[in-house]
Amino acid sequence: MNAPFGHVLTAMITPFDGGGAVDHRRAYELARHLAETGSDGIVVAGTTGESPTLSDDEKIALFTTVKEAVGDGTHVVAGTGTYDTAHSIHLSEAAVAAGADGVMAVTPYYSRPSQEGLVAHFTAIADASEVPVLLYNIPGRTARRIEVSTLATLARHERIVAVKDAVGLTGFTTDSRVAISADDLAIYSGDDINTLPMMACGAVGIVSVASHLAGRQIARMVHAALSGDWDEAGRLHLALAPLARSVFLEPNPMPVKAALSAMWKPVGDPRLPLVTATDATLAAIKEALAVAQAA
Repeated sequence: MNAPFGHVLTAMITPFDGGGAVDHRRAYELARHLAETGSDGIVVAGTTGESPTLSDDEKIALFTTVKEAVGDGTHVVAGTGTYDTAHSIHLSEAAVAAGADGVMAVTPYYSRPSQEGLVAHFTAIADASEVPVLLYNIPGRTARRIEVSTLATLARHERIVAVKDAVGLTGFTTDSRVAISADDLAIYSGDDINTLPMMACGAVGIVSVASHLAGRQIARMVHAALSGDWDEAGRLHLALAPLARSVFLEPNPMPVKAALSAMWKPVGDPRLPLVTATDATLAAIKEALAVAQAA
């Protein structure tokens, strides 16, 4: 299948040290850990990476650190999209210089451009980029959906190769796959809980948060579906479902950062306005992770 960034990508958190600065040593270690536990690719400085609180310099330095950590064996996709087209182009150019294999461009948020504006925005980014572009369709955060007809138009661009579909509707995924050839636009699930249903509709994999904790199990599920073993994929999907729910009990990435600090290595607290996840959320994640790891 056409999977330009692999089948399992992790939307990586950004580790902070005790003073709140980006912890590059821990970011390097985490990127290596993710690559060794099932991730084909890593998305850096996306929403899970707390991109709204990162400066341009911090983002660019992170792109470099993660690429140095994983080398050429793992795709590094830089989160460079903003609600300012010129700014997005600047970050995309800087990401390429830092070694990124692709860039992720989110739907412009708050300004809510028209569909024609979305075409112009994403086309300008792709025109300026030297690497493939992953669109990020998440209307729950941006208040604007990239409609199927718009995706079809954008898919004609040679560097717009995939979309992270976090619309949350398998009907939308189905309509996208009916309207657009898989060769022209790969679809990645943008929600852990919807990975398997979306793969049944033509998605090639997942941009995951839960893979910080259960990357091997998620990779097994995805590859079972790809090989046509839907019974095994379904069994793993059900075992992973409690974890997929628990890592979103509070605003992302609060829960997964708390879980990593408790069960892997310290990654710091989120930057304000996000805060540390509650003990109840952490307990739910631990319980769900035990179920996933037993699968």
